[in-house]
Order: sequence, then C-alpha cells, then structure tokens
Amino acid sequence: MDMHAFEIFSIIGTIAFAMSGAFVAMEEEYDILGILVLGLVTAFGGGVIRNVLIGVPVTTLWSQGLLIKLAILSVIVAFLLPLGWIRHWKRTEAFFDAIGLSAFAIQGALYAQNMHHPLSAVIVAAVMTGIGGGIIRDLLAGRKPLVLKDEIYAVWAAIAGAVIGMGWIHSTWQAVLLFAVIVLLRMLSVHYKWKLPRRSLHMSSSTDLSIQGNKGKHSRKTA
Repeated sequence: MDMHAFEIFSIIGTIAFAMSGAFVAMEEEYDILGILVLGLVTAFGGGVIRNVLIGVPVTTLWSQGLLIKLAILSVIVAFLLPLGWIRHWKRTEAFFDAIGLSAFAIQGALYAQNMHHPLSAVIVAAVMTGIGGGIIRDLLAGRKPLVLKDEIYAVWAAIAGAVIGMGWIHSTWQAVLLFAVIVLLRMLSVHYKWKLPRRSLHMSSSTDLSIQGNKGKHSRKTA
C-alpha cells in the first residue's frame, strides 16, 4: 500500500483531534495559550507515546512541519468559530472523535508495520496512537480519561491494529474501508452504550445499611 494513505490518515486524525482538544480547553475556560497547548497535545500526544514504545526518536515530531501547522490552524479555526457552530459540533463530538480514533489507530499501525515490528507491537502502536492524545488531553483538563471508563473505545483501535498487523490490508481502498468500519463500530458503541465488563469496589448504599443493621442487632444481643 502506498504512503499516500498514511499521509491522508495523519491529516484526518490531526484535524479531528486538534479541534477536539481545543473544544475541551474552551469548555474548561482556558485562555488562548491553553487552548493551543491542549489542541497540539491531543493531536500529537498519541504519536509521541507510540514513537517511544516502538523505538522511534521523539524528535521526529519536529519533522512534521506541515501537520504541526495544520494542527495550529485547526485550533485557531476552532477558537474563532461562532458559538452556535461550536454547540452544533458538540452534538456530533462523538463522530469527530471516532474519526480521529480510527484515523490515528490505522496510521499508528501502518507506521509500526512499515518498521517490520511484530503483531503485538503493531497493535500497541495502533492503540496508543489512537487513544494516547485523548488520555493526555483529559488529564490536563482535570478529567478522568473517558477512553478508560466510557463506552468501548480502545478495543476498536486494537482491532484496527490487529487487522493491519496480520497483513490483511494491501491497498488504499482496503485501508479506507477499515477506517469506515472502525468509525461505524465506535458510533454503534456510543449509540447502544456498549461497555466492557467492569467491577466496582464500592459497596452500594443498601449493602452498607444491611451491614450496619446486622452490627446493631449483634451489639444488642451482646448487651
């Protein structure tokens, strides 16, 4: 598969995540510098984490001059958009987030595959590129990372990485099809609120009352 697909997915992911970070920063009432920082961190944080994990110098980030300029432009556009447009965007936030997730997961997987890394590394590269920026964004915004507790999220990035790592993608149109499928799966998980199994260590209030009642009965019997 030619490298044009890699570049296309890089551009799509950069725009989607830079604007995502900018809107989160505006929700938290950051100033223009904070909005710019959060937008850039969201756009490039996942790629930096991926590079560290697969042995690529972090300084390669500075060779992506076009993407950095594109991210800055996206943040400025987000900052200047009319409030009505931003509110409209918020209603479709999950869709743009799904686009960024899918684009960056595929981009990260292709990056690792081109370096001839094993399947496990390709999957990790896909996941960290897809969700790393969002995790850093939420932490800097003082939020719990949604990708770790919300609807199924990182799983779709892992699936994209597995498909590419197993060598099932050989052409640009197949990569585009995979991109569309991952976006669709992410949107379905949002719509139907699919979640991974979870277990809480916090007892419910009814359980607490039951325990306290049993303790009261025991103390009266002892007296």
